[in-house]
Amino acid sequence: MTLETRDLACIRGERRLFRGLGFKVEAGRALVVEGPNGTGKSSLLRLLAGFLAPAQGQVLWEGQDVAEAPGAHRRRVAWIGHLDALKPALSVTENLRFWRAALDDNRRQRQSVRRAVDRLGLDHVADLPARYLSAGQRRRLALARLVLVHRPLWLLDEPTTALDAEGVAAFRSLLEMHLDHGGSAVIASHLDLGLPAIDRLRLGIVK
Repeated sequence: MTLETRDLACIRGERRLFRGLGFKVEAGRALVVEGPNGTGKSSLLRLLAGFLAPAQGQVLWEGQDVAEAPGAHRRRVAWIGHLDALKPALSVTENLRFWRAALDDNRRQRQSVRRAVDRLGLDHVADLPARYLSAGQRRRLALARLVLVHRPLWLLDEPTTALDAEGVAAFRSLLEMHLDHGGSAVIASHLDLGLPAIDRLRLGIVK
């Protein structure tokens, strides 16, 4: 299961963020995307997810352009953006039940809400409405979606934002298990995750 880009370019507004971008992410590997603000890290993730169309080039999965089968590509992607996408009136458990119902296209591969709560250290706030969570707890809750439903490709935008050391360790454990089971990931992050199966891509300002 290989994600690949060929000669990829992105233009937002009238500004070219990057061009000629080509890389591969093999099964069991993660690519960390680095660079200053405004270099297109989030836009690259959105291109890889199929939320944006490239100005030029292709995004390929197993050699097939993802634009040819957008529905199939959506079902292989787990997306965590910089916003936590929580319903503030729902509890931690209710939020996870909502997301499992929304994402669950294969009941045989889904995991329990309780397991997701435990893996992210949210058991003590499981019944608390999301509006009362701290920023770090909200981020843990967003990341708990990764446990609920198996998706081979994780696309994560600054996943460790607001996490304490324990939260970062929990995320690192999730990622390591995902890669060990043949998954792949592209992550916008400045954090050294300390895992051997990680490559790096640095974006710069296009003049």
